[in-house]
Amino acid sequence: MPCPTSATTGFKPFTHLQHPREVIRQFTPNWFAATMGTGVLALALAQLPVASPGLHAIGEAFWLFNIVLFVLFTAVYAARWTLFFEEARRIFGHSTVSMFFGTIPMGLATIINGLLVFGLPRWGEGVIQVAEVLWWLDVAMSVACGVLIPYLMFTRQEHSIDQMTAVWLLPVVAAEVAAASGGLLAPHLADAHSQLVMLVTSYVLWAFSLPVAFSILTILLLRMALHKLPHENMAASSWLALGPIGTGALGMLLLGADAPAIFAANGLPGIGEIAAGLGLVAGITLWGFALWWMLIAVLITLRYLRAGIPFNLGWWGFTFPLGVYSLATLKLASTLSLTFFSVFGCVLVALLAVMWLIVAKRTVQGAWRGELFVSPCIAGLKK
Repeated sequence: MPCPTSATTGFKPFTHLQHPREVIRQFTPNWFAATMGTGVLALALAQLPVASPGLHAIGEAFWLFNIVLFVLFTAVYAARWTLFFEEARRIFGHSTVSMFFGTIPMGLATIINGLLVFGLPRWGEGVIQVAEVLWWLDVAMSVACGVLIPYLMFTRQEHSIDQMTAVWLLPVVAAEVAAASGGLLAPHLADAHSQLVMLVTSYVLWAFSLPVAFSILTILLLRMALHKLPHENMAASSWLALGPIGTGALGMLLLGADAPAIFAANGLPGIGEIAAGLGLVAGITLWGFALWWMLIAVLITLRYLRAGIPFNLGWWGFTFPLGVYSLATLKLASTLSLTFFSVFGCVLVALLAVMWLIVAKRTVQGAWRGELFVSPCIAGLKK
């Protein structure tokens, strides 16, 4: 039998794995970051201030593809817990991989938002009930991540300031993303009381997340000043800080937009007007802070590029933060009717699309070869 050549082995999947079942054994929540990036691109394309059915159709295609990805990743990760339970549970003691639990509810949130942007005009009001059920599930997961992962940080995991990165933000920011989704979903609910419950819950989730995220950002600034930049493997983490700031701005804008009608319907008209004003002011203020961090992230990334950045799933960190900042920019454009925000938002979405294409291509290549199926929490264990 002739020996296989490089040309033939190139078409064989998982060449870097000892066995195809390693795909399941080595699967980690990091993969859900791909659903965050894909989902936010779909939403951003639909929000562009350009009357283009083609862009909306492309966004819808990305959203449907994202649903497939989310279901697939959920099935594979559930299989890991079923088939390799003892190894899967090691994630709770790992100081980095455990943070990525937060990507699961954040990925789901993009699907929920897509139900309103794409599903509602296509399938009608029936999707609202589905979105509401999924939103409360998303809230439960976000709160669990925001409490339990920090608790594990305090009690079981080993951390140090010099090894800290922005991945600390991932478990706590999930609640903030759920808050923004709640602001989008609340006005679609059937009765005024349900709208109020969701709106108030969303404000609580916003407060549950943002102050904690800002405290982490404060420590992160000190860490980078004292210990300089993280290893190049964590290069994309510099963009993660843009996520909670951009999401915070977007959340306040979305919550404030419909607050007057919802509060007025529940006998609190004055509160609604205050909420709308606070939402706009807070949105603009946080947008400005996010602009500073984005510029810092660009400079940091350019510095990393001089030496080369090795590809890993962390590259998806370039997409979602940029995506939510794009959405916040486009929301300010529609609220204030200022051309600057419209143009800048379009530029950000274009950059997001380019980055998604780059990261998606590298991800498909790495997944096909099996290089990206690595679980650090079981590294060194015998097969």
